[in-house]
Amino acid sequence: MRRWQKAVAATALVIGVLLSAGITATIGWSPFFGPKARPLTDRRIEPSAARLERGEYLVRNVAGCLFCHSEIDTSTRGLPIKAGRAGVGRSFEAEDMPWLVTSNITSDPDTGAGKWSDDAIARAIREGIGHDGRTLFPMMPYQNYRSMSDEDLASVVTYIRTLAPVKQAHPPTAVPFPVNRLINSVPQPLERAVPEPDLSTPEKRGQYLTTLASCSDCHTPRDDKGAPLPGFAFAGGNIGGYEGAREPRASANLTQAPSGIPYYDENLFLEVIRTGRVREREISDVMPWAHYRNMKDEDLKAIFAYLKTVPPVDHYVDNALPPTKCAKCNIEHGGGERNKKSQP
Repeated sequence: MRRWQKAVAATALVIGVLLSAGITATIGWSPFFGPKARPLTDRRIEPSAARLERGEYLVRNVAGCLFCHSEIDTSTRGLPIKAGRAGVGRSFEAEDMPWLVTSNITSDPDTGAGKWSDDAIARAIREGIGHDGRTLFPMMPYQNYRSMSDEDLASVVTYIRTLAPVKQAHPPTAVPFPVNRLINSVPQPLERAVPEPDLSTPEKRGQYLTTLASCSDCHTPRDDKGAPLPGFAFAGGNIGGYEGAREPRASANLTQAPSGIPYYDENLFLEVIRTGRVREREISDVMPWAHYRNMKDEDLKAIFAYLKTVPPVDHYVDNALPPTKCAKCNIEHGGGERNKKSQP
């Protein structure tokens, strides 16, 4: 082989090694070869009255499953689920994601989850792999549900199995390129048991419930790649909307900073979640308060106790003001211009 050919071959080898190392260290190989997924098992979940009751409570009042997997009445305050449409899935075209469709999870055997195995449903919930092996778009908060205990998962699956069958076919979600490749790196197999959480204090109980309710997903601002901004946990500013909304709204700062909710006490927090009002002011239905309102007092008080432990973040968000660019989170939200970039 000529010298120049050897040099080219050596250079190509070095580039290949560096490129391989770079991919391995950054996005990994899942975007190219598909998500990591464990094989499905034939395990069956034994239903019981206790599991059915717990599962209904979690699905309807905590985890928000039916808020995304049902058709909602956008003409009614609180965005209730349309009669007879619980679990049928829906399109998110009105939220500017026409390619996103949530699955029909009713017990219909042809268009729903009637023929899915218990483990297929469990894997989708906590590991982000659909019954057909595809990666679920991370708007489905399976990264949060990974914390769901095995017993709570069994309860959720038990309740989902009881959803009345509704024949409602949907086109498959078609995540646009290159996002459809990049999300393959998100799911991770869960091959260990998830024990019951430590609920020994209200704060610990609240942390568990807040995780299952995915509160941080909306109330923590994110960068242009969708990653939560470091140091801004629960500081608000994310923009959300829904079909029929007058305009998008930003999530509130839930920390104890002066620009957050330091004036809330336990009773006011419960009142806001129960009524969708802060005294005389209505909160936006972008915050699905009506789907959390039936949580037990003990659980809502625990969530408030946990939120009080979150480090305060000075981040002003006010939907009564026009949206302006925020120097801190780089999002256009109400009152954004009142925030000044922190000094290094």
